[in-house]
Amino acid sequence: MPGSRRSRIALGLALVGGGMLGFLPILGFWMIPVGLAVLSVDSPLVRRWRRRTEVRSTRWWQARRASRRRDDGAGGQPPL
Repeated sequence: MPGSRRSRIALGLALVGGGMLGFLPILGFWMIPVGLAVLSVDSPLVRRWRRRTEVRSTRWWQARRASRRRDDGAGGQPPL
């Protein structure tokens, strides 16, 4: 990641912009979250959005793992 704030912002915006053209062969939609991650270093608004999304996805993942553990010990047979 570039050391200069201007370079990081330019790189983040370029990645998000390139992600908007994700239907093209070289560019892809993967560029949008990477660009937002780069922008979150310097932008409090994007940082807040990234952190909120990270917390939600972690809680969802933990709940999913907990429910799978409960289901596995219930009867030994997989759910239908």
